[in-house]
Amino acid sequence: MDWKTFQALLSGVNRYSTAFGRIWLSVVFVFRVLVYVVAAERVWGDDQRDFDCNIKQPGCPNVCYDHFFPISHIRLWALQLIFVTCPSLMVVMHVKYRDERERRYRAKHGADAKLYDDTGKKHGGLWWTYLISLFAKTIIEIAFLYILHHIYDSFYLPRLVKCNIYPCPNQVDCYIGRPMEKRVFTYFMVGASALCIVLSVCEIIYLVFKRIAACAKRLRRNRDRGMVVYHHPQYRDQDSSCTLPMHELDHKGPREPEDKSKLKDHLHPGYKASVFLRASAPNLSLT
Repeated sequence: MDWKTFQALLSGVNRYSTAFGRIWLSVVFVFRVLVYVVAAERVWGDDQRDFDCNIKQPGCPNVCYDHFFPISHIRLWALQLIFVTCPSLMVVMHVKYRDERERRYRAKHGADAKLYDDTGKKHGGLWWTYLISLFAKTIIEIAFLYILHHIYDSFYLPRLVKCNIYPCPNQVDCYIGRPMEKRVFTYFMVGASALCIVLSVCEIIYLVFKRIAACAKRLRRNRDRGMVVYHHPQYRDQDSSCTLPMHELDHKGPREPEDKSKLKDHLHPGYKASVFLRASAPNLSLT
């Protein structure tokens, strides 16, 4: 396996991931890929040669080894790493698809035209692709843990196993080489896989709650824009010259002069005095 090419492909996912996604990628490289390349391959490199039985019947050691180790740990973990990182490549391919659409749109409508504000921003279909990739990674991790648990019985490797499968003439005792070392690496890889599951679940919860909060905020903003604010006119109208509150003017009628004879004396003889209340303004006017 070319790990440099594998790392280059996954490094593109890191640009479009959240904080949980970056931690997940670091755990995969440091605690799984690095441990796999540096130590795990050497520990399980000669497991069949170190599987020793107390009988030299031709075919018996091979049959017993195949029975107790139907799938090698090292090959199962390599297959798990490949499958668990494939969903992340879906995000990279979706971003590349967006980049191609953006290029065609600018070639058709001009260099300043934009189809996406940011092709790597998790909105619309890319958000769903990213969420589906998280579910796929979580399901794959759980499936491989179940397979490992089902085959090797709680991830435990005993020192001695008993085999009575044909062509063994009777019950044969077989010994596993360096069982403690293999057991430690098995628990370590299982723990790293469980940590990746926890990080994927946390990222799913983070993305869902963030989307719910964004939708609620958008609905609240749209509702506030659509509301018409109405204030009761408790004070005088600004467009009028009224100096009294409107509710007082509603209950007050036109004032009668105290002495109408004095009022007539001050008026010009050619004018008729008439006092009335205008409907549009509360001031008293004389015509």
